[in-house]
Amino acid sequence: MKKSASRVLAVAVAAGAMLAGQSALAAAGDWIIRGGATLVAPNDDSGYVNVPALGGNTGSKVSVGNDVKPSFTVTYMVTDNLGVELIGALPFEHEVDAKGGGLDGLGHIADVKHLPPTLSLQYHFPLGQFRPYVGAGLNYTVFFDEKPTASLRDAGFTKVSLDDSFGYALQVGVDYDLGNNWLLNADVRYIDIETEAKLSGPGGQTGSVDNIEINPVVFTLAVGKRF
Repeated sequence: MKKSASRVLAVAVAAGAMLAGQSALAAAGDWIIRGGATLVAPNDDSGYVNVPALGGNTGSKVSVGNDVKPSFTVTYMVTDNLGVELIGALPFEHEVDAKGGGLDGLGHIADVKHLPPTLSLQYHFPLGQFRPYVGAGLNYTVFFDEKPTASLRDAGFTKVSLDDSFGYALQVGVDYDLGNNWLLNADVRYIDIETEAKLSGPGGQTGSVDNIEINPVVFTLAVGKRF
């Protein structure tokens, strides 16, 4: 009997610890603030660079480089399992290169900054100290401070502009409870970002790039606190 009682007590203690671990991570009405670093790694493709003065289609496309910046997320738990999250960051800056075709020798042709605020609805799975989650939402990417490089200016273009983008976002992540309402976070997103570029220069020189698909995979590592 004593052995059975001790086993029941051990099971009860373990179950209580697990439940405590679950509730320690988040509950309805909680706010979770995270700060860390985010890598934006484009899955890029584009239409061809079109320059009327060079006969139209140059046969060249563009590629977009990676960047890492400090980032933050704010999550409000609507229920114990459903959360609404907004992610923000310092402006990301990407190098844009010409590849292939008649402009291949230009290489690095522009620098572009962007902010990709994304609002997502998440479902959190309570699993003890680990709380994985999945999410889906909407992204609005603002491009600004577009600057042509010397090689593009030598080709006759002094201005580059990119259209803003509106698209969907998908994510999967996990929080790990550190105790005292602190947590570690890892998160991966796919964001649908598509834009078009316009080139212009003195004397009416123009050019364009249609269907620039940036579509980045976005990796974040962060530390967070629950309030």
